[in-house]
Amino acid sequence: MTKMKRITCFLLASLILLAIAGCSGGSGAPSQTQETQTQTETAAPPKEDQLPEQLQAIVDRGVLRVGTKVDVPNFGYQNPDTGEVEGLEIDIAKALAKKLLGDESKIETQGVTAQTRGPLLDNDEVDIVAATFTITEERKKSFNFTQAYYTDSIGFLVKKDSGVKEIKDLDGKTIGVAQSATTKDACEEKAKELGITFKYSEFASYPEINAALSSGRVDAFSVDKSILLGYVNEDTEVLEEGFKPQDYGIACKLNNQDLAKYLDDFIAEIKSDGTLDALIEKWGLK
Repeated sequence: MTKMKRITCFLLASLILLAIAGCSGGSGAPSQTQETQTQTETAAPPKEDQLPEQLQAIVDRGVLRVGTKVDVPNFGYQNPDTGEVEGLEIDIAKALAKKLLGDESKIETQGVTAQTRGPLLDNDEVDIVAATFTITEERKKSFNFTQAYYTDSIGFLVKKDSGVKEIKDLDGKTIGVAQSATTKDACEEKAKELGITFKYSEFASYPEINAALSSGRVDAFSVDKSILLGYVNEDTEVLEEGFKPQDYGIACKLNNQDLAKYLDDFIAEIKSDGTLDALIEKWGLK
């Protein structure tokens, strides 16, 4: 072998060794392929959001159980023609079901009264109550409430021919109120403020009070004014005066803190995006 051939072979061998060293990585920087592989191996896969247990239980069941009124026009009322319960609070429950379950039809309603809505929550027969449930400090000791989705005031429904034009005209008269509602206490406060007195008859449902007014067994039907408007007919009217603002909130069990937060965030959301105002207008409650 000539000297020139030996030099050429040496150079080729050196180049081959350098190429092998580059492929092995050695102690130098890793190749692009190695770096990508390392990132793939070490990056943790994204975790799906886990719902709190109280919410997951509803999702697993596939239906939201809602305690609603069935005798309050525009809020929760069983339409005699269709048999369906309809109103503002039903639409709010449907919007909640759509957010939580992806389908507004996945609600199961159960009729409640002022007497039964609390026990139904306590016994886990319903998940929430949306039933003209007034938020009070006393009730907050027993249930979780959302922020208010509607505010009203208490009023009186009277017969047009009764001669009653203002609250003072009801001095000594019998007022029909719902059992276990806050109305009676509010009326007592108002009577003391005005220096008058009321007598009371308590009933299980609003239709019963309305019937008692019609038959003359009571002189006035008292509850929130928006509820009274659903019972006005050609013979009756709601006095212009209202008192004692009433804030309605969605209620759940006191120990359901995660559900309570979800509900409150939901009400805040439909307030801010205009959904709630649109529903209130839909039912003529503005």
